[in-house]
Amino acid sequence: MERTIRVRFAPSPTGPLHIGGVRTALYNYLLARKYQGQFVLRIEDTDQNRFVPGAEKYILDTLQWLGIEPDEGPQQGGPFGPYRQSERKDIYQEYAQRLVQKGKAYYAFDTPEELDAMRERLEAAKIASPQYNAISREWMKNSLTLPQEEVSSRLHSGEPYVVRFKMPHKETIRFYDQVRGWVKVETATLDDKVLIKSDGMATYHLANVVDDYLMQTTHVIRGEEWLPSAPLHILLYQYFGWEQVMPQFVHLPILLKPEGHGKLSKRDADIHGFPIFPIGWHDPITKNYTPGFREKGYLPEALINFLALLGWSPGNNQELFSKEELVDAFSIERIGKSGVKFDIQKANWFNQQYIRKKSDQALASYLVVELEKNHIPYDIQQVQRVCHLLKERATFPQDFWIEGQVLFQPPATYDIDAIQKKWTPRLHYALENFVPILQNLTSFAADKIKEALITFLNEQEIKLNEMMPVIRIALMGKTAGPDLMQSMEIIGQTEAVNRIKAALETIEISRS
Repeated sequence: MERTIRVRFAPSPTGPLHIGGVRTALYNYLLARKYQGQFVLRIEDTDQNRFVPGAEKYILDTLQWLGIEPDEGPQQGGPFGPYRQSERKDIYQEYAQRLVQKGKAYYAFDTPEELDAMRERLEAAKIASPQYNAISREWMKNSLTLPQEEVSSRLHSGEPYVVRFKMPHKETIRFYDQVRGWVKVETATLDDKVLIKSDGMATYHLANVVDDYLMQTTHVIRGEEWLPSAPLHILLYQYFGWEQVMPQFVHLPILLKPEGHGKLSKRDADIHGFPIFPIGWHDPITKNYTPGFREKGYLPEALINFLALLGWSPGNNQELFSKEELVDAFSIERIGKSGVKFDIQKANWFNQQYIRKKSDQALASYLVVELEKNHIPYDIQQVQRVCHLLKERATFPQDFWIEGQVLFQPPATYDIDAIQKKWTPRLHYALENFVPILQNLTSFAADKIKEALITFLNEQEIKLNEMMPVIRIALMGKTAGPDLMQSMEIIGQTEAVNRIKAALETIEISRS
C-alpha cells in the first residue's frame, strides 16, 4: 500500500527566514500539493539559547504572504501535534532512553573544561579532526568507561550530563539521496553527537528523526548543509527499527552568491543591494530593521516563480508559471545537484512580467495609495490610464508613483543639464508658437496631438527628435519618460497648455 505523501518544513525561530529556507518550504509544498499529500510546518526550537522573540510569527507571516499554506502546524493544529519541539521534550527523553538501553547511546558527564582538554590533547597529537568519537570516548567520563554504580550515583545526584550517540567505529553507511544518488560515508570520520543536552532538551539530530517518524514524514527535503548529518540520521532510523518507513532524502543545491561561488549570505545581499529575507525583519536585539522582498516591491507570485527555478528545471523553455502550473510540473527528479547563482536581475525580470500580467484596475491600487498619501486629487479612470501607460516600464509597484506622479501634478523643478543641452532659443520660440495650436485642437487624443505637431514642425523645418525633448521638459521637467503624446492626452488639454506656458516663462527667466 502506497503511503500518503507527507512533507515538512522545519525552521528554527532564531531570526529572520533566509530566502533559501523559503525555497525549501516551496519545494516541500509543491510536492505535497502535486500528490494530494500534507505539508507540515514544524517549529524546531530545541536550541533555547538561540531563540529569538518574534521569529516564529515572522515565519508564519512569511508563509502566509507567499501563499505557502501548511496543512498542519502550530496554528492549524493536526493529529500529530504538538508542532513545536520545545513542547515535545518528554517524547524525546523516552526515545533517548530506548537507545541507551539498546547500547546505542550513553551518558557523558564531561565538563566543558574536560572537553577542551580532550580537544587540545588531540590537536597536540596532530589529529586532523579532534572530536568526541569511538576512540577519544575511551578516556572520557561516560557510562561506557565508568563503573555502573558510579554512573547510577551520578545520575541520581543530579550531576549534569548529556546523552551521546554511540557511533560505530568502522562501518560504511550507504544511503540514497534523490538528488545526489548513492552516498557512502565511513563512520570512522564521524563523532558521537549529543542527542540530549544537559538542559534535558533534545538536539536537532534526535528530535527531527523522532518527529519525522511519529509524524509519518515520507520525504525530507532540506538544504545541502544537512547532508553531512544524514548518516547519523540513517543510523538512528536503523537503531530504532524504523528502516521500513524511513523517508526519502532530498538535499537541495545551495544558493550561490551573484558571482557564482560561495554560499549566499546577508552580507552578500547587502553588498549587491538586494534583500535576502522575504519580508521585513525588526531585530528585537539590535532594533535594526531590514526590508525584505515584500517591502522592496516584489510580488509574492513573482518571487515564488523565481525561487522555483533556482535549482529545479521544468525540462523545457517555459519560465512563467502560476502556482498551479508549478504544482503540476514539479518533480524531484528535475532538481539539480550543482549550486545555483542567485541572479537578482532575473528576479527583477520576473517581477516585471507579473506586473504586466496584472489588470489596469489591479495596478491602480498601488498608485491610489500614493496619491492619497500625498493629498493629490485623482480620477480613477485617469489612474488606470496612467497604469496602462506605465506598466511596460515598471519593475516594481512603486514605479507607478515614481514615474506617474508628474502626470497628476506639474514638475516642481526642471532638469538644468537637459535644458542646457536641448533647449535652444529657436526651439523655445517654436514651442511658444505651438501653444495656440494645442489650445485650438478640437480633439486632444494622442494621435491628433502628434498629427498637429508633425504638421507644425514641417512648416518650421524642425525635426521631431529635436522638439520632443523640449516639450517633455516643459511638461515633465525631464527628457525621459513614457510615450509623450499619450502622456499629454492623460494630462489633458488645459493642464498641458498651462504647463508649457509656465515652463516657457520659468526657463526663459532662468536663462536670461
